Amino acid sequence: MESLLKKARECGFDACGVVPVDVLSRERERLERWIGQGFHAGMNYMANNIEKRENPALLVEGARSVIVTLTNYYTPKLQSEDIPVVARYAYGKDYHRVVKDRLFKLHTCLEEVTGGKITGRAFVDSAPVFEHEWARRAGLGWIGRNSLLIHPRLGSYCFIGVIISDFEPSRYSLPEERNFCGQCNRCVEACPTGALSSHEVNASLCIAYNTIERKDDIPSEMKKKMGDRFFGCDACQEVCPWNRKAVLHHVEEFSPNEWLMRMSREDWLSLDEEIFRERFKDSPLLRPGLEQIKRSVK
Repeated sequence: MESLLKKARECGFDACGVVPVDVLSRERERLERWIGQGFHAGMNYMANNIEKRENPALLVEGARSVIVTLTNYYTPKLQSEDIPVVARYAYGKDYHRVVKDRLFKLHTCLEEVTGGKITGRAFVDSAPVFEHEWARRAGLGWIGRNSLLIHPRLGSYCFIGVIISDFEPSRYSLPEERNFCGQCNRCVEACPTGALSSHEVNASLCIAYNTIERKDDIPSEMKKKMGDRFFGCDACQEVCPWNRKAVLHHVEEFSPNEWLMRMSREDWLSLDEEIFRERFKDSPLLRPGLEQIKRSVK
């Protein structure tokens, strides 16, 4: 495992662990209960491929292990005051591509170290995978009340990357069985819309869902509670005591887009499609698109 951790650091990851493939029946039950409550809102895809979420061997035939990585994206830099606000993770380039490229590199490095072919697939928040639970099992932190993974050194401003493969290390990581949130309830209390209960998120009330995933118009009451936010929300992370330790990331691709950091409401509303795509090429903001962004900014 030491060679894996060393290669992960060389590939730019801030933390890494590896655990044996297992069937996550408890997590499946929680997901089905969450969906049954309607907390998935309009994300109907969450009800698809549940059996693959439960058993990663259905995603990768012959899978033996799950390699989990963390990539810090925190920056203390904030946008100019009194302008439309985005979550920190969207300041730079789309993390899906950035982290997945590093996972591909790590996969290649492991094949070089082992001297053989490793059959596997890389996933970054785009497939039916219980990333947070695998990260917990890999000893990379615990799942906080806001449902995010919290690393004791890095906090929660991290992207989770996963490789499911037939790689078998000499030994596995130990899981984090403790939860260091204690009696702290700051994230739940700080949520502007009341979307959080203990370890669960009601997506229909979540600002991130409403500004990114929602396809129809945002309800007026939700718009009032959003404030200046128009893409995602960091409210629950900003108040987390464990994020006081957060340090500046070292990923060039996550450097803030200078346009994003200073554009006013009027700038966004007057933006046309061509300039939008030119300024925000490879940005997470391309996902909802300009028209949906304007809807959220109004």
